[in-house]
Amino acid sequence: QVQLVESGGGLVLAGDSLRLSCAASGFTFSRYGMGWFRQAPGKEREVVAVISRSGSSTYYTNSAKGRFTISRDNAKNTVYLQMNSLKPEDTAVYYCAATTGGYVALRPDEYAFWGQGTQVTVSS
Repeated sequence: QVQLVESGGGLVLAGDSLRLSCAASGFTFSRYGMGWFRQAPGKEREVVAVISRSGSSTYYTNSAKGRFTISRDNAKNTVYLQMNSLKPEDTAVYYCAATTGGYVALRPDEYAFWGQGTQVTVSS
């Protein structure tokens, strides 16, 4: 059974940091690119960061560049999102997802497996 389980969300102040984790099971993790998406109330789900199967290539949306870092540990079947200098506009439910499309997969419909999401709330 495929599972992606996110953790690490919470309520923080603007300028704080959070590290999200996503533990994968039920599929061969190293064969999938991984992405972090987020969805704020009333908005569409959007890509935040993507990492290739090996971890050698990454992509960040403009709002995440310089503040967020995506990484993965294939030995632990886990992908991470380190978020620094958080802003109120980063408030959303954050999802991890797995794709066979490689690190250039930026659309939600390119992802086969999804986690349940973890809430990140940034207060000013």
